[in-house]
Amino acid sequence: MTLPVALSGTDVIGQAKTGTGKTLGFGLPLLERVTVPADVEAGRATPEQLTNAPQALVVVPTRELCTQVTNDLLTAGKVRNVRVLAIYGGRAYEPQVEALRKGVDVIVGTPGRLLDLAGQKKLDLSKIRSLVLDEADEMLDLGFLPDVEKIIQLLPPKRQTMLFSATMPGAVIGLARRYMTQPTHISATSPDDAGATVANTTQRVYRAHSMDKPELVSRILQADGRGLAMIFCRTKRTAADIAEQLARRGFASGAVHGDLGQGAREQALRAFRNGKVDVLVCTDVAARGIDVEGVTHVINYQSPEDEKTYLHRIGRTGRAGALGTAVTLVDWDDIPRWQLINKALDLKFPDPVETYSTSEHLFEELGIPRDTKGVLPRAERTRAGLAAEEVEDLGETGGRGRKAAATTTAPAVEERPARTRTPRQRRRTRGGTSAETTTESLESPALDSPALDSSASEEVSQPRSPRRRRRTRVGSTGADTAIASAAPTMVETAEPTVAPAPVGQVPAQPAEPIQEADSESKPRRRRTRAVKAVETVVEAVEAAVEAVTAPEAPAETKPRRRTRAVQAVETAEAEVAPATDAEAETKPRRRTRAVKAVEAVTSPEAVEAKPRRTRAVKAVQAVTTPEAEVKPPRRTRKTVAATAEVPAAEATPRRRTRTAKATAQPEA
Repeated sequence: MTLPVALSGTDVIGQAKTGTGKTLGFGLPLLERVTVPADVEAGRATPEQLTNAPQALVVVPTRELCTQVTNDLLTAGKVRNVRVLAIYGGRAYEPQVEALRKGVDVIVGTPGRLLDLAGQKKLDLSKIRSLVLDEADEMLDLGFLPDVEKIIQLLPPKRQTMLFSATMPGAVIGLARRYMTQPTHISATSPDDAGATVANTTQRVYRAHSMDKPELVSRILQADGRGLAMIFCRTKRTAADIAEQLARRGFASGAVHGDLGQGAREQALRAFRNGKVDVLVCTDVAARGIDVEGVTHVINYQSPEDEKTYLHRIGRTGRAGALGTAVTLVDWDDIPRWQLINKALDLKFPDPVETYSTSEHLFEELGIPRDTKGVLPRAERTRAGLAAEEVEDLGETGGRGRKAAATTTAPAVEERPARTRTPRQRRRTRGGTSAETTTESLESPALDSPALDSSASEEVSQPRSPRRRRRTRVGSTGADTAIASAAPTMVETAEPTVAPAPVGQVPAQPAEPIQEADSESKPRRRRTRAVKAVETVVEAVEAAVEAVTAPEAPAETKPRRRTRAVQAVETAEAEVAPATDAEAETKPRRRTRAVKAVEAVTSPEAVEAKPRRTRAVKAVQAVTTPEAEVKPPRRTRKTVAATAEVPAAEATPRRRTRTAKATAQPEA
């Protein structure tokens, strides 16, 4: 029904049940409409119409369906030598880009990788004349609608568009109205098959317990006449667990789900097609379009989400007129969901029968021998298994599915190349003194080189003086004396050390110990703000005293730097020295804290008027008057009570407290 309409170039919406041949329904018109060299030889086309750009595009939702459609189109177009390329994720980019560069006629791909290559300018979609969306409803369910719209925008406006699927929801019809031009809707059904499911498929629905399902499935797989079987699960974890349990029970099983790499997924499908594996446990990723000859049983280990998923699952059997059996196991929690599916598809299983692995009706309805156990007998384990199928190295992105490292002989451990230069030696110091050079660095062959730097050797020969700790006390000279006296001892006890020599030079011999004459030099004191203030005031006082006692002292030949201390001294001299008439008329200078401190100490009125005791004044008094009178201690209650010599009779009686009463009792 589709072939004449599609060959004429009209847009088509094709809807048919699973297993009725939709792939060739759109594949044959695509192969006929592309221009290949065989058409030029037959005179149906001119050489100018030939191009290396793709002329037809088929968009599919899953990778497994992509490979299957590609193989079908390659088989159908073998006579005309049509170049068909599969583009999907999980494989390396380089082979696909190289095939596009050589030239392709038909492309079958998934939306993600198609957009990726088109964005990299590796895929040219400007010459596409036919577009096919296979399993269009599944692409909408998986969220591919935005990607599909982006792909359609990259195509030329004049083209043929065809949509094919077993179910056509309203969203697909809306997509058709937006991007198709007067499409022809073709719905292919048989007169004797009015239902939504295929009549050749026998359906069985049982209510089973989740803990009894593995045993139940193991007995179903030993039914009479059972060929290849597919088991569908809702989650990836469940699929992997069931495949492992069946393998332990003796069945040749494989798994296909999203957590596996592309190489492992294709390995399982190849082993299933080749007969090395007879049980394929998979998720809904393999429920669309997978066509394997000889599948007799489909088991829904977990209830499907909706009626569309149920139709595509059981559609893997009973294909192309063959007979098949579909068994659905429903948990107690999934009964409401199953009742909705049963009502939507108008089935006859509203209330499934409670079934266990030992139920009599299970053996009768599915043709299972009575003495069947949950483990496959060793005599029937004739399949080669999944390990017999090699994993193809697809160069996957993300590093999954690569071959084991044991397949390639790894070279021996490479020897490390000889060092071309001496490694840098680390310097370790303790308390500012460098540690002794290690024996390895002294015995290094690089140090035997005759080429030495004389300047560097001279620097090494000079010993490094130990670092001294500086302790300062404000306004006290005792710390200075202690440091000065302790300095010779510290220097004498320090061991002579040698700084590590630079790379490529001979280390110098230890220098002579430091002489006592050098060690007697006064160590440098840390000048704090308080010390600087004291020194400034002392210098000002000394300068003022000298100015009073020796006014005729000659001035220094070299002028001193005018700092704050010098300015204070000059101010003090100007105040103490007799001023002339010219100087008296000048404006007095600004009185700073240092000047005020000097005036407070040196002025004769300082004895009569008590100056304000500031920090600077206190510091001056502490330095200039060491024999100053000690201020009497502060009079507190205790000192008054201790020094008072008042008779007990004349003293005012105090309030008797508990403590006083307790003290008076022993005296009485």
